[in-house]
Amino acid sequence: MYQEIAAEIRRRIEAGELRPGDRVPSARAITREWGVAIATATKAQAALREEGLTTARPGVGTVVAGPAPARDTELSRDRIVAAAITLADRDGMTELSMRRIAADLGVATMSLYRHVPGRDDLLLGMIDTALGGMRVPARYRGDWRADLEAGAQALWEIFQRHPWLAGSMSLTRPQPASNALRLGEWLMGSLNGTGLAVHERLLVQVLVFSFVRGLASALEPEAQAFRDSGLTGDEWMATQGEAFARFAEQNRAPHYQQLFRADSDFELDLETLFRFGLERFLDGLAVMIDR
Repeated sequence: MYQEIAAEIRRRIEAGELRPGDRVPSARAITREWGVAIATATKAQAALREEGLTTARPGVGTVVAGPAPARDTELSRDRIVAAAITLADRDGMTELSMRRIAADLGVATMSLYRHVPGRDDLLLGMIDTALGGMRVPARYRGDWRADLEAGAQALWEIFQRHPWLAGSMSLTRPQPASNALRLGEWLMGSLNGTGLAVHERLLVQVLVFSFVRGLASALEPEAQAFRDSGLTGDEWMATQGEAFARFAEQNRAPHYQQLFRADSDFELDLETLFRFGLERFLDGLAVMIDR
């Protein structure tokens, strides 16, 4: 049965109904749509991953895989930074070293230092380059709430694309990355016409960044957990549902018992937390602006 499920999802991908980056049905969604057991659903997801059609994105779930980026042929700072980002995306920051980057590029380790003086400079280049991929709208809509939400969404998406990024950026000692400055300016500019003073706009911008970065700090550990276990967060939770339900029952936790019921459609993930938290933050900010 799992082959039939995988074949249908494969058909949706090939037909363009699911595009690169789109989330494919979760294990629980598969069980509801096809009426199969969790084990069958996870087999279907595993089959699609083995074919290279899908990939796990921490905090999001399993998504349609995109085309691999082309690689340059000449050694340069940009190429070194790009290789470092690819390595960190794939294996995590704990595996990042000049030796590993050099091995991936097929060059001598010491040759990297002619272009990148050290790890701090490399990290700054990685942060700036990664943030350069943000899809911030070209112009404001004139609605501060919609504009601020769009900026937060762009930041959330880039953190998802690069799970190591949030933990690499400092709040108290910010790195001088030009694209981080660009985002800050954009967020503060979205508050034009609200009557907020410039220092209040800065506080809003820092709080938005802090909120998104705080949630995104869970992405790198989740990516490592996937590398270690081979299970997405959704798949892992599916295997633990009964155990959590028993634990909640044994410890007299009625609210959690309701959440872990088999017929509950509630799924807690980072995307849900991001959307809920951002909406509540904007609600509070609206009260301040309208007072």
